[in-house]
Amino acid sequence: MSHPVPPATPERDPGLQPERTRLAWRRTTLSCTVAAVLAGKQALHGGASPLALAATGFSLVLWLVFVVVANRRIHALVSARPVSMRWGTALGAAGCTVGLAVFAVAVVR
Repeated sequence: MSHPVPPATPERDPGLQPERTRLAWRRTTLSCTVAAVLAGKQALHGGASPLALAATGFSLVLWLVFVVVANRRIHALVSARPVSMRWGTALGAAGCTVGLAVFAVAVVR
């Protein structure tokens, strides 16, 4: 009585996951860009109050930080075996996203 041989597991293509992740970072960067531009437009539309200018400035700074974080992560994914994202990078990206959302809500009100 012979034991059945399990089927061979096909090799995983490591190129697909990093590519999807790079595309996700690019989409998220585009979304942050649109949110920052719309927040700035909304803040300056009704007149440039000091609070609106401060919110727009903070949105711009957060957007720039997010672009730097995303660009570093995109470049890290180019290697054959990309390294895992560091906690600082993840917290920076999450902080920028939350900050942009808070400033967008502050500007809309």
